[in-house]
Amino acid sequence: MKPLDPALRQHLAPARGPLVVATGASVVGGVLLIGQAFAVASLIVDVARGESVTTAAAWTVAVFVARGVLGLVVDLATARAAGSVSTALRERVLRASLGDRRRTGELAVLLTRGLAATEPWFTRYLPALVVACAVPLLTVVSIVWLDPLSGLIVALTVPLVPVFAALVGMTTRDRAQRQWRLLQSLSGHFLDVVRGLPTLVAHRRAVAQVDTIRSVTHRHRLASLATLRLAFASSVVLELLATISVALVAVCVGLRLAAGTLDFHTALVVLLLAPEAYWPMRRVGAEFHAAAEGAAAFAGVDLALDHRPAPGVVVTHDDAGVVLDDLTLDWGGTPVVVGLSARFGIGLTAVVGPSGCGKSTLLAAIAGELVPTG
Repeated sequence: MKPLDPALRQHLAPARGPLVVATGASVVGGVLLIGQAFAVASLIVDVARGESVTTAAAWTVAVFVARGVLGLVVDLATARAAGSVSTALRERVLRASLGDRRRTGELAVLLTRGLAATEPWFTRYLPALVVACAVPLLTVVSIVWLDPLSGLIVALTVPLVPVFAALVGMTTRDRAQRQWRLLQSLSGHFLDVVRGLPTLVAHRRAVAQVDTIRSVTHRHRLASLATLRLAFASSVVLELLATISVALVAVCVGLRLAAGTLDFHTALVVLLLAPEAYWPMRRVGAEFHAAAEGAAAFAGVDLALDHRPAPGVVVTHDDAGVVLDDLTLDWGGTPVVVGLSARFGIGLTAVVGPSGCGKSTLLAAIAGELVPTG
């Protein structure tokens, strides 16, 4: 699942109010960011000219305070949204898993680490995305209005940031999904080993599992390092691109300021606004990595919520135990169990037979992990 997949909308219903507040505050903060550039430029010009700085200083302080308040509002609203959504999803997954016989380790990871990984999507990625949709456009329009030549440079270079971010993001999404699958495999395998530890000790096979667990954890470690390596590399690429673009604007403004074709105040505002045209998109590219694992967890939630007993399943559970009625099971397209009817009452029941006769297949069907063919 992508970090902005339309399927995410159904999960956002419990946090609709806080998300609206966070979105509005982020947009207003973007507008104040442009006002901050004008206020700071006016303050510096007044200081350079030896004029009164009271008015400019008052506006600067007011803008900084307003941006700080809006930032606090965004943080509180996104934190509330993350808590509401993760709590609601955890309750829905728990209810859906009451009749789910999947591996408990995978379900435990989804309910703990998985749903916790969705919170950065709200607290970091979503605010960054809202700012990236509003601030660059407002900044480019302001720069074009002040200095068309600088605005042309910014308008031509800004689209390169999302292009490079998208190229890196597609690879990041695949790496994050692989890391999530390996984490589920690790948790499920470790839980199976712990459950079967008495049997392994009795047959002197407990030590042999050490190498297996070490191999599984090593694969997860390598996947995590590969994801982090890609995240750091993408950040360097985006930073380098933005730095070169701002340098082009600075050189152009500096040469024209030295030649006297551009006034000091306009040059300062353009230089203060130019980095802000790239910064929101760079932040989205960086926060995409934080949202990638959360998006994978959302996909796991969808699978858990969509899990329903298959129609026609002839394995039933009641107070008397497990009842099989004319059960037929295939494994790899080959019939293994055909026409089996049995009742497993409360207590111990032994399933015996030669190797390959379908004992494990039968137990998988009873656990709900295998759909009977008849």
